[in-house]
Amino acid sequence: MITLPFPPAALSGHAKGHWRRKAGVTKKWRAWAFAAALAAKLEVSGEGDIRLVVRFYPPDRRSDRTNFPNRMKPIFDGLADALKVNDRRFLPSFEFCEPEKPGRVEILL
Repeated sequence: MITLPFPPAALSGHAKGHWRRKAGVTKKWRAWAFAAALAAKLEVSGEGDIRLVVRFYPPDRRSDRTNFPNRMKPIFDGLADALKVNDRRFLPSFEFCEPEKPGRVEILL
């Protein structure tokens, strides 16, 4: 399992702001996911789908949970880099949990 802080709204596809700022946030989260996957010593074998369970624990109730999966793209990219796979193999399922401070996201392979 990988646990990361709750992804910020800046990672949403519709996030407002200058593209350079968003690019920096995206790069940072991709690197964090890469490092977390290496630290967890995750491995996959063979071909085909890689099932992921993603649990969202938002820090509060202010966010729209239908947007949470959009925030995962750079995280999935970092995982794919660490696993040396194409992220199109990921078949994620999402669980939306009650808010907890601090917010977090858990990814199970």
